[in-house]
Amino acid sequence: MSFNIGLSGLYAANKQLDVTGNNIANVATAGFKSSRAEFEDVYSATRLGSGSKVIGNGVRLANVSQQFTQGDINNTGNVLDMGINGSGFFTMSNNGSVSYTRAGTFKVDNAGYITNTDYTSRLQGYGVDANGKIINGVLTDLKIDTSNLAPKTTDAISSTINLNSTDKVIDQTIATNKFDPTKAETYSKKFNTPIYDSQGNSHVMEQFMVKTGPNTWDNYTLIDGRNMDGSLSTPQPSTLSFDSAGKLTQISTPVTPPTTPPTSTLGNDLKVTNWVPGTVTDGVWTANGAAANPDGMTIAMGNTTQYNADTARSIPVQNGYATGQITNLTIDGSGVLLANFSNYQTKPIGQISLASFTNEQGLQAVGGTSWKETFASGIPGYDAPETGTLGSIASNSLEESNVNLTNELVDLIKGQSNYQANAKTISTQSTLMQTIIQMT
Repeated sequence: MSFNIGLSGLYAANKQLDVTGNNIANVATAGFKSSRAEFEDVYSATRLGSGSKVIGNGVRLANVSQQFTQGDINNTGNVLDMGINGSGFFTMSNNGSVSYTRAGTFKVDNAGYITNTDYTSRLQGYGVDANGKIINGVLTDLKIDTSNLAPKTTDAISSTINLNSTDKVIDQTIATNKFDPTKAETYSKKFNTPIYDSQGNSHVMEQFMVKTGPNTWDNYTLIDGRNMDGSLSTPQPSTLSFDSAGKLTQISTPVTPPTTPPTSTLGNDLKVTNWVPGTVTDGVWTANGAAANPDGMTIAMGNTTQYNADTARSIPVQNGYATGQITNLTIDGSGVLLANFSNYQTKPIGQISLASFTNEQGLQAVGGTSWKETFASGIPGYDAPETGTLGSIASNSLEESNVNLTNELVDLIKGQSNYQANAKTISTQSTLMQTIIQMT
């Protein structure tokens, strides 16, 4: 029996050395998880059980378990290098064959899909709808869309304006004071705002502020130096009224086209509804074939005040933009892929999904730093990073192997000693057998 015990010990020590050697070999493999050889003793027994004086029959390999502890996250500078800081696995699909990995060394294939290093499996996540909203719950192949971002017409403008209460009143009943955008003496202040038409063409909207009384101002709005329809006729102003504390009380805007008698709409916003986009060449205005927003353009004026301070305006905010080309990609901690465009816009193009398992130890290693689900692991649960117990995504970084090289070298020495000791058991048993044979 001693020969069998020694042989089982040699086999176990050999497996221990194999596991240790594999750990050491993968010390530089991104996302690699170290393994541990687990053994159990062996006893001979009859169908009625073993006695109280049974000697063990050796050892056997019970399991090789992987240790899913966190590896160090180190910066690489490559945006598609991603480490998971916490629990969870990247989900990869190879024509429907799903695997899971912690190795975030991703590439982009010739079709724009995010794949693993050898371009065989695609990273899974959530897509976006036409408005850039993440579509949760439905996994898809994540793709970097490099197409241009379509332009958007301006339909809302906002800013904070103060009109100096001590500015002189401009009496427009005097012919020389009648508003003329080419004569600075006929208005108190001018504000310029860039706006965009449906084809992404940029235009300049000008607001001319004219103080007409102690608490009243006229606002003339021109685009590209002309009226909304491109004409040069005298524009109709909107009237801003303030109370004694300098707070805006209302804006009176003439209804267009004009009615008889003249009527106005009241509120705290200006509404532009008759703009026809065009270009001016050598003083001649021509419609450019583009369109304005069909619902018009709202200029929020509710934050306008009349205080004894310089007439000034904060940087205006408007929601239109020109055509944009993608310039770079960023990935945040929740796994959202954000495309940045040349027109200073940012648009989500997808979100990474992470998988979790009830029993990670039950996963089956299939090589390539990947695992497959098994009955023992349970079915995967999918969700966005930073949801529940799932970790966060560290872009421009990789999770290194969790192998502790110092511990592995110690285990290597221990495995070698175990092998030698079990070999000595067999050698000793052989010597005893020779002695018995010589006695007969």
